[in-house]
Amino acid sequence: MLDVAIVGGGIAGLATAYELHRRRLSFVVLECAPRAGGVILSEDVGGFTIDGGPDALLIQKPAGVALCEELGLGGRLVSTKLPRIAYIQRGGRLYALPAASVLGIPTRIRPFVETALFTWPGKVRMGAELFVRRRETDDDESIGAFMTRRFGREATTYLAEPLLAGIHAGDVDRLSMKALFPRLFDAEKKYGSLLRAFRPKTTVHAQSDARIPNPESRAPTGSGRREPAEGRIPSADGAFLSLPGGLSDLIHALVAELGEANVRTATSVEAITGRGPFTIRTAGGDAVEARAVVLATPAFATAALLRDRDTAIAARCAEIPYASAATVALAFRRDAVADPLNGSGFVVPRVERTGLLAASWLSSKWPHRAPDDEHVLLRTFVGGARDPRALDRSDAELVSLSVGALQPLIGVRGQPLFARVYRWERGNAQHEVGHLDRVAAIDRALSRHPGVFITGSGFRGVGIPDCVADGRATARQVAAWIQDRAENADRPRTEYPEAGGIHGLPGARG
Repeated sequence: MLDVAIVGGGIAGLATAYELHRRRLSFVVLECAPRAGGVILSEDVGGFTIDGGPDALLIQKPAGVALCEELGLGGRLVSTKLPRIAYIQRGGRLYALPAASVLGIPTRIRPFVETALFTWPGKVRMGAELFVRRRETDDDESIGAFMTRRFGREATTYLAEPLLAGIHAGDVDRLSMKALFPRLFDAEKKYGSLLRAFRPKTTVHAQSDARIPNPESRAPTGSGRREPAEGRIPSADGAFLSLPGGLSDLIHALVAELGEANVRTATSVEAITGRGPFTIRTAGGDAVEARAVVLATPAFATAALLRDRDTAIAARCAEIPYASAATVALAFRRDAVADPLNGSGFVVPRVERTGLLAASWLSSKWPHRAPDDEHVLLRTFVGGARDPRALDRSDAELVSLSVGALQPLIGVRGQPLFARVYRWERGNAQHEVGHLDRVAAIDRALSRHPGVFITGSGFRGVGIPDCVADGRATARQVAAWIQDRAENADRPRTEYPEAGGIHGLPGARG
């Protein structure tokens, strides 16, 4: 009998397995897809290195980088290329995100005064955030409501919606501030103002994608479609790291460390029976016996697996919504793109209505993503809560949409040398208002089912570092539970007479 069966071979499940492996517990990972890694997928196509899913590890959240270092990948981690400039589309132009910002929240006044991204009334309203009274209640709030209340509608439209909600492919008026950006939420409580909280002398830090440094003193204006980036602050390392072969290098290293025989792909789990030990039955007719089971599956899959065990938990899991999205990789000759592509890419506010969520200039963002300087690699993002029917389109339609949206912004000419479309059906968990209460209710209910554990992006954290951290924390809980159970089994038991026992002890009646 195994110590632990892990259902789900995405990054959360693999991180759980890795921590169990370190603790010398036996395990197996059961993954229904033909490969491990979930949304992490990298490919080499003709010398172009493409990440079909996430492409970066956030340095400020150290769990992902620490895992790479433990696996011997630390020396291979690469930083983003200079200049580290991110742009926002407005009115058919690209404007550099003002320097010294924390998820778009200014930490210095001058860059926001000088930028043409915002109107003067919008700038004045953002500056007035210093005088907005803090919210006294601790109730959850949507990102849109929070940012509009503190900075005004224009800041929500051109910062919060494309940046804070966009990185989760979600709806700014539904996503939870407490679940996704708790430090911003807490900063208001502590300082009364986010502008006050993120002044350079204040030591509070942002929750996610923290500072987006733009180091050039002035970004080239290229074909004239872009506004310059004034007053950039140099940054030696940037906020993100990746691996030369894309983030699948991390997955390959994990599987090699765990042992391929312990990571069974193309293995769909149909049922989990028993109360410890558990029997995990697969679609192929196999049965796995384990002392504990970890469900590292999307919330909707977790709901299906728990429905026969606890309908209340299953219902709570099924309430967690997901958004579908696609990434479209496009390779061009360098002379087919007029723009200099100085920076990492841009985000698109919903009001622009281009069909894109964002675009990355991968060969400008990371080293060695294109075979040489004569080629460029671009990537667009479509779908999400903004366009839930996007994946109904064919690959050709998504490529055409992407090229058409890029053409007026960066001057692409002709058709790409090749294109790849990566579809992520229900790939983005949506932590909407009330999410933390829902997860807390699930955790309380799980206490009725000793030996059953849950992890994954649907529950606690949606980025790679968060999933790694939660997977490893779950593994530690599993190890402690198994050890405690073993110690209780070895402990001598006191014999009681058949009658007159105490309730809950041997001999107790009724």
